[in-house]
Amino acid sequence: MTEAEFIAALRALPLHRGALDLRDDAARIGDLVLTTDMIAEGVHFLASDPPGDVAWKLVAVNLSDLAAKGAVPEGIMLGYPLGDEAWDAAFLDGLGAALTAFDCPLLGGDTIRTAGARTFAITAIGRAAVAPSRGGARIGDRLWVTGTIGDAGIGLAIAQGADGPAELLARYRRPVPRLAEGRALAPVATAMMDISDGLLIDAERMADASGCGVTIELGAVPLAPLHPGDRIAAVTAGDDYELLFALPDGVSPPVAATRIGRFAPEPGLRLTSAGAPFALPDRLGYQHG
Repeated sequence: MTEAEFIAALRALPLHRGALDLRDDAARIGDLVLTTDMIAEGVHFLASDPPGDVAWKLVAVNLSDLAAKGAVPEGIMLGYPLGDEAWDAAFLDGLGAALTAFDCPLLGGDTIRTAGARTFAITAIGRAAVAPSRGGARIGDRLWVTGTIGDAGIGLAIAQGADGPAELLARYRRPVPRLAEGRALAPVATAMMDISDGLLIDAERMADASGCGVTIELGAVPLAPLHPGDRIAAVTAGDDYELLFALPDGVSPPVAATRIGRFAPEPGLRLTSAGAPFALPDRLGYQHG
């Protein structure tokens, strides 16, 4: 099964109303926001990545889902495969650093002993009075993004041996979830999600969930000063963990962000460059099967 087929099959099972029909990035129970993300060696991180960085990234990607709901973290539960003692100790150092940095204590979890490629899971729990969905954008809304795009894609290439600045390597290995920005945006955003699989594919998902289309101006997508400038590579790379959000036309965001597009009646994703139609790339981003 593909990921989409498996999730569709899950919808035939008994679902809690807080599951939101499995069409959002997190579940809701009252003011609680719950999310689970897994990362796997060879898929989300390299075998050569430092264990402390793997731990940091594991925490960060889960808290990024809370950020997209405007949630304040309450804590995490960890699923951990015990293995090499030195690797485990270095992982714990990185885990402690991340939990301290994001003020997110450990609640519990489970351990097993295994061999081979490592896979980890975290369930993150937060609280939010207002939690925008990914499917609330309306025709005429403008599409915005925090930060810069494509940095982690360059960082991955650096981790694999390419030359490049340490700042971009850090964007791949130690992303920082936009928790403060998410809390500020939650009351005004009509839709919001984090960018994990790539700007284009995640924007398309937001538009589809909202029942409309979206047009993105390629030249408006913000790149870091150190980025080499390949915008198609940037908008199709994953692991940015910036916030993608919709605001009504004429509303300015309460945080630093860049307007990159608009939502339209016609379904689907479209690109423009300097206002002229621009062909979509064959690959919009990362897909899990």
